[in-house]
Amino acid sequence: MDPTNANTALASAMVEELARCGVHHAALSPGSRSTPLALALWREPAIEVTVIVDERCAGFFALGAAQATGTPALVLTTSGTAAANLHPAVCEADESAVPLLVLTADRPPELRGIGAGQTIDQLKLYGDAVRWFCEVGTHAADDPGMLHFRSVACRAFAPARGDPRP
Repeated sequence: MDPTNANTALASAMVEELARCGVHHAALSPGSRSTPLALALWREPAIEVTVIVDERCAGFFALGAAQATGTPALVLTTSGTAAANLHPAVCEADESAVPLLVLTADRPPELRGIGAGQTIDQLKLYGDAVRWFCEVGTHAADDPGMLHFRSVACRAFAPARGDPRP
């Protein structure tokens, strides 16, 4: 775990838990808002990370990895329209019952809708094409915060794995 600051500590807790659940492949489209998660993924030895600048390509790369292995693969993007570029892969995963985990960064609620770039509303961005959605929220990097991030990771992995359908 990276205790450097709250964001990296929380991101590390989430990624460690995803690896413990069984995530072995991740596609990463880097961006400033998702940097703590990107670093946590890169540092996790149990997860093979492939960096793909184009978000749409990253989504389909993760979809292919999940389809090939039968286990949930992960795709990470930054906020806003970057996350919207994953929508086709999310729909494909839904229709073909392929286990895909999507992590997107977002601004804290108080910084949304202020006219800055990448501030589209990401809540329910993928509509009914997902089995489970969660806005993780902002938390302190203390025991309750770490537990929350770990539990969100486990809660996300379970429906992606497929109960009753990935």
